[in-house]
Amino acid sequence: MPPDPLDLIPAPHGASPLTLVEQLVQWACRRIEERVFRPGMRMPSIRTLARDKGVSRFTVVEAYERLVAQGYLDSRRGSGFYVRERLAAPVPGERHAVAPGIAAPPPIDVVWLLRNMLQTSTRPEKGPGLGYLPSRWLDGELMTRALRTLGRQSSAQLLGFGTPQGFLPLRQQLQTRLEEREIGAAPEQIVLVSGITQAIDLIARLYVQPGDAVIVGDPAWFQMFGRFAAQGARLIGMPYTPEGPDLDALEPLLQAWRPRMLVINSVLHNPTGTSLSAAQAFRLLQLAETYDFIVVEDDIYGDLCPPGYPATRLASLDQLRRVIYLGSFSKTLAANLRVGFLAGSLPVARAMTDQKMLVGMTSPELNERVLYQILTEGHYRRHVERLRARLDGVRDKAARMLEKTGFKLFLTPGAGMFVWVDTGVDSDALAASAHEAGFLLTPGSLFSPQQSPTTRMRFNVANCGDPGLPVFLNQYLERALRRAS
Repeated sequence: MPPDPLDLIPAPHGASPLTLVEQLVQWACRRIEERVFRPGMRMPSIRTLARDKGVSRFTVVEAYERLVAQGYLDSRRGSGFYVRERLAAPVPGERHAVAPGIAAPPPIDVVWLLRNMLQTSTRPEKGPGLGYLPSRWLDGELMTRALRTLGRQSSAQLLGFGTPQGFLPLRQQLQTRLEEREIGAAPEQIVLVSGITQAIDLIARLYVQPGDAVIVGDPAWFQMFGRFAAQGARLIGMPYTPEGPDLDALEPLLQAWRPRMLVINSVLHNPTGTSLSAAQAFRLLQLAETYDFIVVEDDIYGDLCPPGYPATRLASLDQLRRVIYLGSFSKTLAANLRVGFLAGSLPVARAMTDQKMLVGMTSPELNERVLYQILTEGHYRRHVERLRARLDGVRDKAARMLEKTGFKLFLTPGAGMFVWVDTGVDSDALAASAHEAGFLLTPGSLFSPQQSPTTRMRFNVANCGDPGLPVFLNQYLERALRRAS
């Protein structure tokens, strides 16, 4: 669909309507505050914006000049107008101390995506950048049936505080599931948490000190970057190839930085879709032993990996001696069923439980009981098989659509929901234009620990079915080609 015309902003009763310049200023301010246009980004050229909004070039020039005067933009002679970095107002009484001799880590800005993600969740076909499956793919009856079962139980069981380590029957059930993945973990080695995000938060609080180096993928799941950065960590990016993490490039980083830990998706990596081979997993654990760092293995996409798929879990080789293993059900059951878990050695599990109590006492046992019912009723496996089949049914179609548009696939994944592509254009600008057209795309810069500009972009194959998406992408690339020529 074409870019929106200027949204008419109603004037107060009895007042004169806003001029086109004022409307354009307010439109730009909203986009900047929503982080659609992010600090350092180049604004659309005067000619482009005038054409897209159906106004004169003079109107755009006047609006841009007002935005410069108000501190939203910088004007660079011969280059254009750029979004200015605007410092947030300090919170009274809040201190922002940085340890002596340690440079403050750069801010990690994913706010624009998180703000718009929930608005798009009700229209997933408009959200190729979303990180989860559309709700129509999920089985609400699994949740409803589990809730009905809980409703028939004694209310006294539902009114307690819960236990810090989490609902014991669920931990026992997870022990069985981990055994199927050749990971030995007693219930005492498993801690239930409110999703992978809380697990990362606990790990960062417990193990990372200001100045510690943490190896993350470049690219990798962006939400963890902010948590480690807030702890004062130095984020070091490990590059990826179509075969997975570049371990030849990793070793010099280990020698130079001596990291405290490394965080990795070993199976169906977000966003590249790669998985560790057995040889890579063995070598990575050897490096962890040699350079003495903790490995955090995030296996949130593991249930979307079909049996027999060539992928190796580090925890199955290490048996939780050096590896902390993370899992969750938010991708396969419901995004708001915030139940995840971590598994580690007994000392790790005890330390994590203590840290969990300090941060939030216990995780909601009601959610844990719901998940326990779902896993023990015997329908979850068939549900996951259906999800894999649906992804198999759309993955190649989405990949062909993206290739036909002119994008280059990083690799053609055989499982999972993500495709990582090279768009050939600045993916930040592409995402901003897509937002104007009603689509939520995820620029590749968000997956970089340094938020480096890139032409890469992640697509969720389950959300690429809107017929307007290839139309928009083709039109955008055609305009970009004309501007370049």
